[in-house]
Amino acid sequence: MSKEKDETLLNEQIVAREVRCVGDDGTQYGIISKNEAQKIADGLGLDLVLIAANANPPVCKIMDYGKFKYQQNKKLREAKKKQRIIDIKEIKLSVKIAQNDINYKVKQARDFIQSGKHVRFRVFLKGREVANPESGVEVLENVWKMMEDIGERDKEPSFESRYVNMLVVPKKS
Repeated sequence: MSKEKDETLLNEQIVAREVRCVGDDGTQYGIISKNEAQKIADGLGLDLVLIAANANPPVCKIMDYGKFKYQQNKKLREAKKKQRIIDIKEIKLSVKIAQNDINYKVKQARDFIQSGKHVRFRVFLKGREVANPESGVEVLENVWKMMEDIGERDKEPSFESRYVNMLVVPKKS
C-alpha cells in the first residue's frame, strides 16, 4: 500500500559470500555459503531474504516473500482501521462578550461534545486586554461552569500570545 520503494534484498541481490541461514519454520542451517542457502531456498520453492545486513555474517531467512509482504500490509491496514481521529472544534470568544452570546456559543459547544468532538475555547485579547489576561480566564471559567456536567477540562485555561485557551473533552462513560 505504501508508495516507497521496497529496499529488501532477495535471492540474487544478496552480495555476501557467507550468511547465517534460518528457515521459515525456525530451522537453523547455520553459517553457510550464499549459493548453498539459495539452493536450499530454491529446493523448497521459497525466497532467500536478507533480514540483518549489518550482522557478521549477514542473516538471511528462507520464506515466501510475497506472503510475508501481504501479511505486513494486512497488519498495517488493521492498525489504520483502529486509529481514531480526534476532531477539535474551536469556539472563539472575547473579553467583552455578552451573556446571551456566551449562552449561544456554549449551546454549540454542548452539541459538539455530545457528538464526541473536542472543543477548544479561545478568548482573543485585543489591545490593552493583553496586560490583563485574567479577564480572559474569567470568561473561560464562566463557560466552564456551563459545560462541566457533560465535559471534562483537558487543559486548564492557559495563556498563549494573544489568546487564552481551554480544551474541553467529552466525559468518559
